Amino acid sequence: MIKQLRRKFIAVTMVSLFLVIGIIISSINLINFQNVKETADMRLDLITENGGDFPKGDDKDKPFKHFEKNGLSPEAPFDTRYFTVKISDEGEILDVNTGKIVAVSADTAEEYTLTLFEKSKHNGFIENYRFKSVETENGYLYAFVDCDRELSTFYTFLFASLGISFFGIMAVFVLVFFLSKIVLKSANLSVEKQKRFITDASHEIKTPLTIIDANTEIIEMEHGESEWTKSTRRQISRLSELTNKLVMLSKLDENEDFLQKENFSLSELVRETAEEFHAIALSKGKTLTFEIQDNINIYADEKSIRQLVSQLCDNAVKYSDEGGKIKISLAKSGKGKVFTIYNTSDEIEKGNCDILFERFYRTDASRNSQKGGHGIGLSVAKAIVTAHKGKISAESTDGRSLTVTVVI
Repeated sequence: MIKQLRRKFIAVTMVSLFLVIGIIISSINLINFQNVKETADMRLDLITENGGDFPKGDDKDKPFKHFEKNGLSPEAPFDTRYFTVKISDEGEILDVNTGKIVAVSADTAEEYTLTLFEKSKHNGFIENYRFKSVETENGYLYAFVDCDRELSTFYTFLFASLGISFFGIMAVFVLVFFLSKIVLKSANLSVEKQKRFITDASHEIKTPLTIIDANTEIIEMEHGESEWTKSTRRQISRLSELTNKLVMLSKLDENEDFLQKENFSLSELVRETAEEFHAIALSKGKTLTFEIQDNINIYADEKSIRQLVSQLCDNAVKYSDEGGKIKISLAKSGKGKVFTIYNTSDEIEKGNCDILFERFYRTDASRNSQKGGHGIGLSVAKAIVTAHKGKISAESTDGRSLTVTVVI
């Protein structure tokens, strides 16, 4: 249990950290990329509004009012590399101006423009160039701004932030992995004390139970069997069964070495166990059928798997409704073995019923008491399945039946 708790603690911590860092890094880089686009678009707006070039200052007091209005530096005309192309409505190149850039030839500029014109694109990126087109009297004006420096800075920061985030997450993982053991040390000690208490208490309980059983037997020998001695023996049996289940739960929770695994026929085990409950079901006016696929083998602890099947069959027979139907199935599903037990029942909540596997959970305490239940049988079943790294689930599709499915 502590091992599972530690794994969950590490998983939750790392997922939370990954999400937070992911959101932060994504937000920063999206803002950076948006800034690159906005800056380029402001330059393009000035160029296209001025017919294909930056506007010249026409006011002695404020010669650069156009740039201030668009949030640009007066140095924009000098540090911006751009080119423009005019094209007719029919797709004929009318004019090419590459005087403000060296890296792009007139042929390349024409090629870019024709490609965008054919695709009817008016704004966006083509390679490292941000472009915009506007309608003119003779067709369209395409303006391109070189964003190579801005994009290079953006990608440098992007990869740097991703790399630093990755190593940061790995560093936190290492710290959490080792520190989680220290953090959960007190919880581990508490669980160990609880397990030791259950084990010690069970041994202490067994002794007085043995004495009570022996005394009851002597009383029956001297005075004969009576209603009271029968009741005493029943309670001794119930308490002995409960202590044995608690001890087994304690062992299964943490110690997988407790299981003695071997290869055996699961088909035969399920069939033998189901047949044992066939007569019990008939005596109570219930119908038990089974559909067991042959030649299904499994590598597991035979004793605990037998107890698992027996516990689920007993639960189905015990808590099915009067004249109820019980069906036991076993089949292969890929590499897994699927054991299913279905039984009709009195009214039960629809949907997922995994709460039934909680320890000491009872849907009807008085009914469980009458039928000899402890509210721990299905908990033992779940512990056995978990120890074998399998899955167990319970579901009611109609509120009048229960299906328990085990996959190992």
